[in-house]
Amino acid sequence: MNLLISAGRGPQECAWALSHLVTRLLRAAARAGVTVVRVEDVPGERPGTFRSVLLRIDDAAFAASWTGTLCWQAASPYRATSRKNWYVIAAPVSGEAGRTEFRESDVEIVPIRTGGPGGQHRNKVSSSVRATHRPTGIVVVADAERKFGLNRTLALRMLRERLEAGDAVAAERVRTQRWEVHDDLVRGDPVRVERP
Repeated sequence: MNLLISAGRGPQECAWALSHLVTRLLRAAARAGVTVVRVEDVPGERPGTFRSVLLRIDDAAFAASWTGTLCWQAASPYRATSRKNWYVIAAPVSGEAGRTEFRESDVEIVPIRTGGPGGQHRNKVSSSVRATHRPTGIVVVADAERKFGLNRTLALRMLRERLEAGDAVAAERVRTQRWEVHDDLVRGDPVRVERP
């Protein structure tokens, strides 16, 4: 399970609190025998602080115990203030968008005839290509050239480009989901309160 812990749009103290909470989570995981891998982090303005940290946790129940609004209760090290509660959010997110593997053996190539300009050759010879990528169901038709081999190469290139575009959209969707977590932080009513 991937758990994103974010300071949201809070002050620098929230990034400081996040670093302490992540350290506390890692210690608790080590005591419980849970494997936690830090996948990615975004540093804060101050050394040793983080705006967000993405963790991969192999125990869903352990991750659930750290999911929600988390509070670090301590005086600010950066300024004089009476405020002691610094909130961050921990939410499950999807992992990296996987890349779609392209293998020619997954592509079904069918010669077809197409009409239109080009005269008798185009109307009587099956030189056009319909290519179907079986794993995704994407279908393309290539009929720009008069030779089957050239249209086959063109169809394979078109399939690769469509798969890469789909992968880019999926990756953007994952990034958007992560950014939405930053805005979901609700201050107050924490599921977990930690102190130094």
